Amino acid sequence: MLVDHLRADDPPDISLTLNHPMCRLLGYLGKPIQLSQILYQPEHSLIVQSYQPREMTSGVVNADGFGIGWYHSQRETEPFTYKHILPAWSDVNLPQLSRYIESGCILANVRSATAGQAVDLSNCQPFAYQRLLFVHNGFIQNFRQSLYRPLRDSLSDMAYQLIGGSTDSEHIFALLIDTWQASPNITLEQALEKTLRTLHGLASKHQVKASANIVITEGHRLIASRFSTHSPAPTLYWLKDDRTYPGSIMMASEPLLVGEWIGCTENSILTIGEDCEPDIHPIL
Repeated sequence: MLVDHLRADDPPDISLTLNHPMCRLLGYLGKPIQLSQILYQPEHSLIVQSYQPREMTSGVVNADGFGIGWYHSQRETEPFTYKHILPAWSDVNLPQLSRYIESGCILANVRSATAGQAVDLSNCQPFAYQRLLFVHNGFIQNFRQSLYRPLRDSLSDMAYQLIGGSTDSEHIFALLIDTWQASPNITLEQALEKTLRTLHGLASKHQVKASANIVITEGHRLIASRFSTHSPAPTLYWLKDDRTYPGSIMMASEPLLVGEWIGCTENSILTIGEDCEPDIHPIL
């Protein structure tokens, strides 16, 4: 998909209450770069998408906090995160930090909170567990009234105790961790697929819609899903070896810049290895 005519305008006034907001997410894997190169430099960067998204199915802005997660570029460590409840465009610290920090594996998210959900640091993504980072764009319809209790009841005490906030995103992450820990011989991709099948089953049983565009990483790979119980699923794209970012691959809810972005297939899992070669397989 060739994307053009990207530009940034001033942030709009924000006063809209949303039923099913859609966050915007970003993943980067490749040569270590400054965070500013991926967060600010593209014409339609994630910062621009926080106030001027183009492909959200609901809502107009992502002003309810943000977060960035990254890994040390030279040492094997657990990931680092920086989060704030401010809109991403108004955090005066982020431009400075993003010029200092370099990484070859980055996840980021700008949030549009569901009506009634707290604008709180505990609800800002990425979520982290040990070496894992997780971001999610999607929703569970009427989450508090539908799958909140069934999801929590299905979790082990270990996974249950990991939940610090109130979002459907963090509950899906807890389900993923629980699924992975329960079967240590399965791959992370298999754990993600099993998690989505569980989510699909619960959504069908309780007659609600759910969507889960997810990107997870342990610092060396990106594993992503474009999933929904109804079509169309929220958008998700990837771009490999752009001339501005050679030897790398990017994933985003919306294209960040002009280039040959490829839309992920609905109801599929995409794995990006350390060689930045994509591998796609269908689910459900």
